Amino acid sequence: MKIIRENAPALALIGAMVLFPFAISLLTGEPIDAGTPKFWQGMLAQVFILAVYAISYDLLMGYAGILSFGHAMFFGAGGYVVGILLKHAGWSLPAATLAVILSAAALSLLIGVTALRVQGVYLTMVTLAFAQMMFVISEATDFREWTGAEDGLQSIPVPAWLSPTHQRLTFYFVSLAFCILSYYLVRRITQSPTGRVLVAIRENELRARAIGYNTFVYKLVAMVVAGIMAALAGMMNALWNLNANPNMLATSTTINALLMTIIGGAGTLSGPLLGAAFIHLLGYGLNVAFGPRWPLLFGLVYVAIVLFLPYGFMGAWRSWLLKRRLKM
Repeated sequence: MKIIRENAPALALIGAMVLFPFAISLLTGEPIDAGTPKFWQGMLAQVFILAVYAISYDLLMGYAGILSFGHAMFFGAGGYVVGILLKHAGWSLPAATLAVILSAAALSLLIGVTALRVQGVYLTMVTLAFAQMMFVISEATDFREWTGAEDGLQSIPVPAWLSPTHQRLTFYFVSLAFCILSYYLVRRITQSPTGRVLVAIRENELRARAIGYNTFVYKLVAMVVAGIMAALAGMMNALWNLNANPNMLATSTTINALLMTIIGGAGTLSGPLLGAAFIHLLGYGLNVAFGPRWPLLFGLVYVAIVLFLPYGFMGAWRSWLLKRRLKM
């Protein structure tokens, strides 16, 4: 009972997400696999995927203090690996998923061993350089047969049971489960001794090193875990869109992860979930209401959040709770 009470908000949210498609169908009077219910299933499925991507970035920046401008390379790599294996190699989805995990682990190890030997802005620039290199490769005509070059890898064959077009509800629940499992995996890591060391590194790496911790190894572990999660999010994104394109590897994709983390609250885990929902749903709403001018309005909203909520939504909420407890 204690565990249920402590996790009541999370359990309530999960229950709401499970019932959401049925509630929308009931409210609109439309079949659950058509019209408005199907549209909102797709919107939330994209939120769940982006949330995992944002959580992976929060593990790096919010906990380990690693500011990477190349996180999109893992996101894009996951999409391209699963697309190439499903379309050109004829692999099954489970085998392709395992390949995504192994390739992301190898890539993040390579990037980590190289980039983590420097700090600060130099680390940021090294990760950006690797990401730009992969972006150029994805657009190269030499690999057009495999990657589609600037047009991207189109018409990725997705198993019938997971088709985002014909089995939207199934895809919704798979992406929801993916989000929940990813969140609790990272939560276990951040609440473990390893997570506490990562926070110590973020706050004062020299002191953590002086105590006796091998900070390089801990940061490398964080980068590998974050890279694998981002790659799996990219895989799910490719399955949803039925394509993988160079935009998945672009710097703007990394900036989106940064925005979702900052808006929701860095170092909170639940913050990136809110940030992903906020950015995706607000972007859709502004686009519908204002058309091509919506990025300008979103920029103004972002500036207002930074000015008035510098620690993001969850940071502001925790600060308010702390002040309330101190007054009691």
